[in-house]
Amino acid sequence: MNAIIVVALGGALGSVLRYLCGLLVQQPWATLTVNLLGSFLIGVCALYFASGENPLLRLLLVTGILGGFTTFSAFSLDSLQMLQLGEWGRASLYFFGNIVGGVLACWMGFLLAGLIR
Repeated sequence: MNAIIVVALGGALGSVLRYLCGLLVQQPWATLTVNLLGSFLIGVCALYFASGENPLLRLLLVTGILGGFTTFSAFSLDSLQMLQLGEWGRASLYFFGNIVGGVLACWMGFLLAGLIR
C-alpha cells in the first residue's frame, strides 16, 4: 500500500510540474521540453538506482514524478495534428527532436550521474 501512495503522490507532483511547464513554454514545445528533461532525469535515475537500493524512492521519482511529468501520449497527438494540418517540416522537427533528443538526453543524464557518483 505504501508503494501506491508514493506513486500517487509523485504522479500528482509530476503532473503539476508538467502543467507549470506548459504555462512557461508555448505548445507544442512544452511537450518537447518535458520529454527531453524527463528523459535526462530518467537517465540520472537509471544509474542511481541500478543497485536496487531505495525502491520506494525509485517509485517516487521514476514511476511517480517522471511518469506524471513526461507526456509521450501528448507527443503522439501533437505529431498527428501537425501532420493533419500538412505541417510536415514542423512535424518532422518535433518528431525527431523528441525521439533523438530524448535518447541523447537520457544518455547525457546517465553520463553526468556517473561523473557525479
